[in-house]
Amino acid sequence: MELTNLTITQIHQALIKKEFSALELCQTYLEKIEKEDKKINAFLTITKDLALSQAKRIDEMLQINREIPLLAGIPMAVKDIILVAEVKCTAGSKILENYIAPYDARVIKKLKGQGVVILGKTNLDEFAMGSSTENSAFFPTKNPHDLNRVPGGSSGGSAAAVAANLCAFALGSDTGGSIRQPASFCGIVGLKPTYGAVSRYGLIAFASSLDQIGPMTKTVEDCQIVFDIIKGKDELDSTSVESNLKSEILNLKSLKIGIPKEYFVKGIDPGVEKVIKEAIKKYEEIGAKIEEISLPHTEYALPCYYIIAPSEASANLARYDGIKYGFSKAKSEKRKTKNLLDVYLKSREEGFGAEVRRRVMLGSYVLSAGYYEAYYLRAQKVRTLIRDDFNKAFQKVDVIFTPVSPTPAFKFGEKIDDPLKMYLSDIFTAPINLAGLPAISIPGGRVGNLPIGFQIIGKPFEEEKIFEVAKIYERN
Repeated sequence: MELTNLTITQIHQALIKKEFSALELCQTYLEKIEKEDKKINAFLTITKDLALSQAKRIDEMLQINREIPLLAGIPMAVKDIILVAEVKCTAGSKILENYIAPYDARVIKKLKGQGVVILGKTNLDEFAMGSSTENSAFFPTKNPHDLNRVPGGSSGGSAAAVAANLCAFALGSDTGGSIRQPASFCGIVGLKPTYGAVSRYGLIAFASSLDQIGPMTKTVEDCQIVFDIIKGKDELDSTSVESNLKSEILNLKSLKIGIPKEYFVKGIDPGVEKVIKEAIKKYEEIGAKIEEISLPHTEYALPCYYIIAPSEASANLARYDGIKYGFSKAKSEKRKTKNLLDVYLKSREEGFGAEVRRRVMLGSYVLSAGYYEAYYLRAQKVRTLIRDDFNKAFQKVDVIFTPVSPTPAFKFGEKIDDPLKMYLSDIFTAPINLAGLPAISIPGGRVGNLPIGFQIIGKPFEEEKIFEVAKIYERN
């Protein structure tokens, strides 16, 4: 039995039956990471001592025949933008290279309460800004299916770790597609929950009205298990919501699937389009009704996203000034800097990478006097129109199917020098963040040896329905 191939449910059953111990499982994963991560570079930090102590605790419970939760002893990885107490949290940036998290994020607290085993922190595009993990300040992560290609981003490290069986599941964050796009590129399952379904407390902020933490797993069932643990209201995140919305039993004969005509346009890779259309056909064959719908403001979603996200980023990243925490030019130079402004400018210039600086400048420009109404305010109005498009569509259909990305995983260097080309990677995912909806990426097929995911979008807080619809495809 290859332990690292097992799903959450399979590991849980095996631990109960004492087929192997939590410590054996943990050591197997740590050995695999040490041996294989050199070529993939999924991890920034390995938390070996923490993992081994957590695994031993679960074995102690099993020895005295105590009942263990479903996630107890399950080895996981955490995107390095989510705080784990007393562990380094860099956000993929030089400016936080030596920052040690003083507390656990709410999602980590919940998972620790379940007895998970945290193997380490995974690589990402700096401050979650990017679609390829090439923007990490440390090194790029490689796609396990083809080491010459990107794993997607910004949660590329988490996606690659799950795809390469270096952890049983991982956490990512999604601001404009950062869970779903790497999940698609790496052939795994990734959920972006409804905005507010999961607490953002302890997530280093990029764009606060768009960010969401979500699970990245091997199967839809695993994804549902993790989501059910991390969801819920948190008094430390005022945007979080308690929702016990239960999906009615799914009747395939009455299931209506919407296909937005705006998502099948010129520019989409023919192989990707074929995979998505074949997935749609399978649902039709097993009884679902397929209906073409229109989301007319889709063409404005990307420019709208790239006004709102950098604006919020410029405000959120203003705190990294080289004074309170993080990299400081004043500390790194023996000679004294001339003045306080000099410390700010030099610390930010050297601490932030090119993409972060680009977005901070874009956001500062958009929010500046004379431009706020022309850009930011107008983008927020367009955001409302995009949300209204989805609301109208959901009056006719139960779920919406779309591609996740217009292309399969691309080669390193292919888009990094052209920011606009890179931004187009988010064309099918960013609208969902603007509307605050839940969406899942599940493996749909392949183009050559490259996995292709398709996206199932649901109404707010209808994650249960999305899971049920996704399971139908997984079973068939």
